[in-house]
Amino acid sequence: MRYCESPFVHQRRKTREILIGDPAHGGVIIGGSHPVVKQSMITCDTMDTAASVQQTLDLVAAGCQIVRITAPTVKDAANLQHIVAELRQLGVTVPIVADIHFKPEAALEAVKWVEVVRVNPGNYADTKKFAVKEYSDTQYAEELKRIEEKFTPLVLECKRRKRALRIGTNHGSLSDRIMNRFGDSPLGMIESALEFAHICRQHDFHNFKFSMKSSNPKVMIECYRLLVARLDELGADWNYPIHLGVTEAGEGEDGRIKSAIGIGSLLCDGLGDTIRVSLTEDSPHEIPVCTDLLSLIPNLTVAPTATGIQAALPSEFPFDPFHFGRRATPETALNDSIWCGGEQLIRVVVTRATYNKVAPKIRPQDDVKPEAVYEDLNLLEVDPTQPFEINHDTQLVTVKDGVKLPAISAFRLLAAKLQQLGRHNPILLKDCIHFEPVPLAPNIALLQASVVIGSLLADGIGDAILVRGESGAGLSLRLAYNILQAAGCRSFKTDYVACPSCGRTLFNLQTVTARIKVRTEHLKGVKIAIMGCIVNGPGEMADADFGYVGGAPNKINLYVGKTAIKFNIPEAEAVERLVDLIKEHGKWVEPEAKNG
Repeated sequence: MRYCESPFVHQRRKTREILIGDPAHGGVIIGGSHPVVKQSMITCDTMDTAASVQQTLDLVAAGCQIVRITAPTVKDAANLQHIVAELRQLGVTVPIVADIHFKPEAALEAVKWVEVVRVNPGNYADTKKFAVKEYSDTQYAEELKRIEEKFTPLVLECKRRKRALRIGTNHGSLSDRIMNRFGDSPLGMIESALEFAHICRQHDFHNFKFSMKSSNPKVMIECYRLLVARLDELGADWNYPIHLGVTEAGEGEDGRIKSAIGIGSLLCDGLGDTIRVSLTEDSPHEIPVCTDLLSLIPNLTVAPTATGIQAALPSEFPFDPFHFGRRATPETALNDSIWCGGEQLIRVVVTRATYNKVAPKIRPQDDVKPEAVYEDLNLLEVDPTQPFEINHDTQLVTVKDGVKLPAISAFRLLAAKLQQLGRHNPILLKDCIHFEPVPLAPNIALLQASVVIGSLLADGIGDAILVRGESGAGLSLRLAYNILQAAGCRSFKTDYVACPSCGRTLFNLQTVTARIKVRTEHLKGVKIAIMGCIVNGPGEMADADFGYVGGAPNKINLYVGKTAIKFNIPEAEAVERLVDLIKEHGKWVEPEAKNG
């Protein structure tokens, strides 16, 4: 199976076009040769018409091209009529998506008023109670028939009204039926979505797109790759567009880095027709990140023009695109005390100039510190488009600056050439191999480093990393560690999985996230999920140590893993009760006293 023509040369996946509304009257076309579409979601209560209209206007002003609004009940879905009517009276033609999870009847109401209905196969007509049950083939077929009966009316109504569908699976909300047959896996996500797609096709309805979201960028990348490969196997007419996103990415740098790794990697491979960057911030903040990310892709994917280079590109992948596994290498010394490769951590290398600026400020107990200096390494720098020789496997190698390939392609080619030579040398990754005379703006440097290094780490390539695109010494060092944490390669600080707010959210996510961080951000290696409601919460935080989930208005449920431990805690007490829970499970340490 293949998910793209070549891992070395960018070629956008050819998809069919789907219509979101009437393009002649402000609608949008997704897919085909059309530019990638930016979208986001409002965060207020859907019953608050004025706030919903204003937040939609704010998103449109920021450049958002499609706006999503949650409709958890029939009553919410019915109010979409008033929201859309006010927007159209104001001359705002942006297409609206109704976000549906548990209630088919809400979807059948929403489809009357909006251009797109998003359904989640994991909970639209299925159940998730984390129940363990063996399904016989007959029982499984009966469940599929029940789902078809529930979903078909929406498909027929979408077809009649010329609406679109988004079939959106989430890693955190696979149904018990899918979990028991396929496990909590990318394959389960794909099969769940394909069940709904088959129902659409039975009724000759094709105006739909897919999404495969996860809070883990590596899982998200694997899911989309596997989806596209499966669609290609099913036939040329299964070329439906793809919506990209890392769900529950969080806020600030961490949210942007996770999103850049997942979305950027796939865009560089030619996948993706519409994107959303999910941040635990005011939603207009998401749109500039989308814009910046899309602006980077042409420079990160420029195709080689020299015939000789094209001829040197292998046809095979130098990594398994569907199952993450770190490339096997021997250990090698970076200096007298730090080793890389093998089972060692992926190491952080800095330039001499950066080291000279940050070293005087580093304390022995600090986790964020340089582990090697680039100029001091015993390093072989090669042009992978040209023949080269290596005498032993412990030689650290990298791509030399100025190679006429984009960085991701160049490092993949280096891994492929080493494989052809039968060598397993450790590789030093760089975020850039071509330097511009003017330093990159910090927001662009962050995204570029995250896309390039994160993409390669998700491929399993890389034993040490070097960030040079960020000109600030301290910022570049911190960025390197943040990329490793977001890619799941190292853990040097508390890891937060935080959903973006929406109309289902039962508390102020930004305020609560800040409050939890104040109390817990010193806990190295602890993962905390902060979820506004139970739609994706228990599943999406399955690999988190602890969870803080809105259970009812002003009431919080606390989880250990995906098991609810404490229920209906008053919001005013919940953060301290979370701290108590962390202490009970032996994960708490007292924060270091601050000087002064």
